[in-house]
Amino acid sequence: MAKDQVTKLFRAAQADDDLREKLNTARDVETLVKLAQESGYDFTVKEWNEVTGFSVEELPSKISDIPGI
Repeated sequence: MAKDQVTKLFRAAQADDDLREKLNTARDVETLVKLAQESGYDFTVKEWNEVTGFSVEELPSKISDIPGI
């Protein structure tokens, strides 16, 4: 379930400039998850980390720079 939600979020961020910009404001994984939840996605910080294998703080770039996003 969480994997599906994270995948849907990535795909939506690819297609939706406003969503991508909103997610790019996240400075940490907790904020990213909160923003995703406010946009209708259902996963936790733990699930994000399990699905992605990394945290927002570890990213040297914006979420939109991740290949496939």
